[in-house]
Amino acid sequence: MAESTETFTHPLADPAQSNRAAAKPTARQWFLHIGLFLITLLTTTICGMWMIGDLSGAGLNRPLPAFGGSLLALPMGYVVTVVRILRFALVDTSVLADGLKFSGTLLAILTAHESGHYVFCRYYGVDATLPFFIPQPPLLIPGTFGAFIRMKSPVPSRRALFDIGLAGPLAGFVVIVPVTFAAILTLHHVPLYTGQAPAGGVITFNDPLLFRLIARCFKVDLDNSLANSFYLAAWVGALVTALNLMPVGQLDGGHGVFAVFGKTAHWWIARAAFASMVALSLLGWLWHGSPAWFLFVVLLAVMLRVGHPQPQQMEPLGTARIIIGIVTLIVFALCFLPFPITIT
Repeated sequence: MAESTETFTHPLADPAQSNRAAAKPTARQWFLHIGLFLITLLTTTICGMWMIGDLSGAGLNRPLPAFGGSLLALPMGYVVTVVRILRFALVDTSVLADGLKFSGTLLAILTAHESGHYVFCRYYGVDATLPFFIPQPPLLIPGTFGAFIRMKSPVPSRRALFDIGLAGPLAGFVVIVPVTFAAILTLHHVPLYTGQAPAGGVITFNDPLLFRLIARCFKVDLDNSLANSFYLAAWVGALVTALNLMPVGQLDGGHGVFAVFGKTAHWWIARAAFASMVALSLLGWLWHGSPAWFLFVVLLAVMLRVGHPQPQQMEPLGTARIIIGIVTLIVFALCFLPFPITIT
């Protein structure tokens, strides 16, 4: 998923300017961001129908129309499949409802996450864009590459960096928790169908600690239950939260580590986290048949090469923020999955 914030990288401005009011979005900017949001709503809804909906009557197994030339066969076949799903959803509204529950819940988590960043940017007078929602081809899980905001002015202080960086994942987690309760309490206790891997194997979505703890409270057997829209939305949301809290570069966790420990510790902790993810990638491939972490390792390698800007002022954080930092570590532990999926 895309990182939550992209921080200013040009030389620091005059500290006297750090308290100026952040610029308000223009009508054109609102149009762009709302448009991206609506496209992402469409792609995640189609993806939700694809993953959860009963598409047995959609005719997906019918032969595809003949297209003149092998180069056109794959993309046109893809388009036909999407059209068949949309056409069937207009007939069977329960399929459309499954897709909308997934997309609405997932986008609520992402919106809360990015709103946390945006609200604190405005509080500290940091110029920032509205959230960019990035749509994904609709049959690729989860239908979106995530969302991010871009900060366009310097972060004025250590406390501002801490608050802006961690507000996003904590706000998203506040939404994830009730969604997870809803997911656990509405699971159907039947043999779990988790999906087919491209090579014909079965894909199992492994459960974060948060899911396991809630399921234990209500005596729900996650290993023999059918995943629903709420479950998959909360699962993706938890994964996004954990990835953004990795203490690397300008990810949210990187902002937090820089604010708490400073530049030198940030450099070393980021490289230790990167080495750990490389090890998990290899173990995930060997033990779970999953290449899930390899792409993320590549992204982390790129982030390691991008320096983290120094806040204009490095004042003490205070006890309250240290406690919030500890709470954020707990959130990371509840959401992080060493091996997100297993392919058998």
